[in-house]
Amino acid sequence: MNATAPDPRSPSSIARYRENRQSEIDSAFIYEALAEQEDDPAISGVYRNLAATETTHIEYWETKLKEAGAQVPPRKPAWRARALRWLARKLGTAAVLPTLMENESGGTASYLTQPETASSSMPAEERSHQRVLRTIRETSKSGMEGPTVARLEGRHRAAGGNALRAAVLGANDGLVSNLSLVMGVAGAKLPGQGVLITGLAGLLAGAGSMALGEWLSVQSSRELYMRQIGIEKQELETSPAQEAEELALIYQAKGIGVEESKAIAERVIASPEKALDTLAREELGIDPEALGGSAWEAAITSFLLFATGAILPVLPFIFTSGNTAVIASVALSAVGLFGIGSAITLMTGRGVLFSGARQLVFGIAAAALTFLVGRLIGASLAG
Repeated sequence: MNATAPDPRSPSSIARYRENRQSEIDSAFIYEALAEQEDDPAISGVYRNLAATETTHIEYWETKLKEAGAQVPPRKPAWRARALRWLARKLGTAAVLPTLMENESGGTASYLTQPETASSSMPAEERSHQRVLRTIRETSKSGMEGPTVARLEGRHRAAGGNALRAAVLGANDGLVSNLSLVMGVAGAKLPGQGVLITGLAGLLAGAGSMALGEWLSVQSSRELYMRQIGIEKQELETSPAQEAEELALIYQAKGIGVEESKAIAERVIASPEKALDTLAREELGIDPEALGGSAWEAAITSFLLFATGAILPVLPFIFTSGNTAVIASVALSAVGLFGIGSAITLMTGRGVLFSGARQLVFGIAAAALTFLVGRLIGASLAG
């Protein structure tokens, strides 16, 4: 037995087999859930095909466990998979696709480093799943026909923001920044009313700044997209044949045959209005109907997410003051920090305790630092 082929009966190998098996169980569970929720029969079939592939991977690792003399427990999805299924049902499949793509990317990297799978088809299958998910994500916005998606999936060819991530990080920014601010002024021994006013001012200033930044970002994107669509319209009017050729190449890159790609491109270019819409989506990656989304909606959402986190360290100072308010503020913020860290596991796949504790430690450390600085400044001013 050499270094590149570990003992398959060793505790470390068995633990690895079980971890791989659980990951595949979770993936199959989520894909089946997405298939049940998807209205488009073609895309639903794609999800079921992905689930079937993951099931063969489950069986592979179960065989490895049996060969190692280890018990094979019943197949049961982890809480994270159940949470993602719940999010998909409440927010739509688009909310979880980025996380699933990251999972498949991680699976590819993991299988490439394991001696049992490095030279097998499993890394390529995981990589293919990532491409298929990316295609579904893009085509769900572009409005491509279901059969086209099915053809792309069948050939395992596809082209390469996450609302959940934005929500978690937005609330985290508000909580950590305002907790640090509140602890800083509390450390300087300002009266309770002064701490409250400072905390509310920090909430409004931070949320307002975040909202303004988001509004400018989205509005600038809209203006840029409109300019790009205008240029594309001009090119379509002056060089329709060239635009048809470029569109055909895009379809070919997505796995459609050469002749079929040319035929589709010619049909699209024949209708100027449809051609501009398709070129904007396929060539520029722009949804003409959305144009980057609503700037006001993005601003309001950003404001509320930041404020949700920022209000936690301020709440105790509304009802009490002094050390009692400081302790309550830290305790309430600690709960929020741990909750945010736990929510991050939906994106990273790390353990709840690890992610929650890490977020808690970093947030409290930042608050402790500003508290000490405030205490030093307060003492200097008092002296």
